Amino acid sequence: MAENEIYDDVRQAVAEGDQEWACDLMKKGLEAGRSPIELIDNGLTPALRSVGDRWDAGEIFLPGMILAAEAMKAAMAVLQPELQKTREGQAQQKWCVMGTVKGDIHDIGKSIVGALAEAGGLQVRDLGTNVATNSFVEAVQETGAVVVGLSALLTTTMAEMKVVLDALKEAGLRDQVRVAVGGAPVTQAFADEIGADGYAEDGLAAMRLIQKMAGSTG
Repeated sequence: MAENEIYDDVRQAVAEGDQEWACDLMKKGLEAGRSPIELIDNGLTPALRSVGDRWDAGEIFLPGMILAAEAMKAAMAVLQPELQKTREGQAQQKWCVMGTVKGDIHDIGKSIVGALAEAGGLQVRDLGTNVATNSFVEAVQETGAVVVGLSALLTTTMAEMKVVLDALKEAGLRDQVRVAVGGAPVTQAFADEIGADGYAEDGLAAMRLIQKMAGSTG
């Protein structure tokens, strides 16, 4: 299977919510010698972006989004064992706490970022979706995290990112952590506006940003 063909198929499989096909494509990609990060970067991430664009354009509705999300999760499950191998023998001394902010239940992009961050050597506590502000604060206190990743896929929940930043400051933790934000409606301008330390537009960029942030902390 040609390189472009497999990635085109991945986008179609995710768009159609075809879990079996998406998983089969991940297996074929691995068998062909492609790394899990390559498959995520060139296949799953563009697929996720395409589905998000269709949602914004009103071309796909909630049932379709759910099916696409399930296909993405299934594909990631195939890649997880290979991602785990890249972590073996690595020192995992620094923690990253991440979650989708309160009011938002989207998690696929965040889950991809978490898997990639772990593959890059960080310990990740994924708080899931619809995460209360105090849960972010408590997780940072418990783990001593040096990076916090905040995700929002709805314009109506973006403001919650600023609430989390303010809560970290009030708890005396803001100087301890670097905060990265992302999600379909989030922009660099918004990140600057709320005082976040960084913004990434896709999974691989987020992984690199988080690793850079972790590496720059004590």
